[in-house]
Order: sequence, then structure tokens, then C-alpha cells
Amino acid sequence: MESLEEIKARVEASVTGAAVEIVPNDAPCQQRSLRVGREKAREVAEFLRDDPRLRLDYASNATGVDWPDTVTKQKVKVKKQINGVEQEVEETLEERKPGCLEAVYHLYSMALKQGPVILRVRTADRMQGVHLPSLTPVWRGAEFQEREIYDLYGIVFDGHPDLRRLLMWEGYRHHPMRKDFVEPDDYEYEPTPHDEVLEKAKAHYPADGGTQGGTA
Repeated sequence: MESLEEIKARVEASVTGAAVEIVPNDAPCQQRSLRVGREKAREVAEFLRDDPRLRLDYASNATGVDWPDTVTKQKVKVKKQINGVEQEVEETLEERKPGCLEAVYHLYSMALKQGPVILRVRTADRMQGVHLPSLTPVWRGAEFQEREIYDLYGIVFDGHPDLRRLLMWEGYRHHPMRKDFVEPDDYEYEPTPHDEVLEKAKAHYPADGGTQGGTA
């Protein structure tokens, strides 16, 4: 199969305006990936599926990643007037980088028996700009996995044919796989608590020693 550099060059030549970046990987596998801009993600996906040298016709896996906001600190030397005398002092500058959510697709060619190519698409941020184009119309196998990403991370896939929660119930407001998710203290509803869950449930039991849910 072609190298990622060759694929990147051909995508950029074929999809006008597509922003493609090769993402390095410091893990032992050193498996690199392609990150594409969300505006052209659908067109890039169609190219990867239809190009005769790639024919990436199967999305074996799609998952989500939460990248929280980060703050980096850097010490710099600046000149200041102190008691009327100019002096060089050290200050710490903070740079805040907004976080985002990311959908990651693992693509194979069943026709040419090659792959994977890993495709990444990022949202604008983690709060309001959480929309991405759905790639289910390109790879049908992504349908349930995009629903799971929506459920657990909160990415809204525009154009998905049936974007409903998959594991949590409709009306649930949170996304449990986000790194800032706070576990709700609702153990009074646990019908069969045990071990650590039992210890948390006891905080909700009546002071007279009775139990809720009929199970101690």
C-alpha cells in the first residue's frame, strides 16, 4: 500500500481545499495517522473509499477521544522598573489551548486486502462546536459506532441517519467518557449494591439502619 505521505499528497491534489496532516505516534507500534479538516472530511472519506489504488471500503472501528483544555507555562525574562531602577526579572507566562473532541476511524480495503489507514477528524471545541460530518453514508459500518461516540463523548454527527444514544437513555444529559465527567452520586437507586457500590449506597440509607431497595 502507498505510504501516508503519498496518500496525503494525492488527497490534497484530488480534494480541493482539503487540509491533511500526518500525525506521528511515539508508541512502540509507531502507527501514524491522517488528520483531516472537518469541512472536507466527507469528501476525503469518499476519495479514500473510491480511489482505485486504495479502495478503503471497510471501517472496522470508530472511536472517540477527548482532548481537554491545556495550559502551558513558560518562564521569560522581562525588564521592569523597580523602585525607579530598570531590572530584569523572570515572569511566568501561561498559554491556554482550547480542547476538542476527535473521531478516529480505522479503515481497510477488503477488495485489495490492505490497511489500516487511520483517519482522524476534530471538532472546533468541546462545548458548542462539537459537530462533525457523519461518515456513515460513506462507510455503513460506522453507524452504531458513531452513535456510541455521540452517546459517550457528545460529538454530533451531522448527516447521520439515526443519531440516538446507544448505551445511555434518552434525556440523559452527560457524556460519561469525557475526562471532566463527574460521576453522579445516585447510588440510592442501585437495586443490588455490593462491595464499593454498597459503601456508597449506605450514605443514602435511613439513619435508623434500614435500607433502600430492600437489599443490604
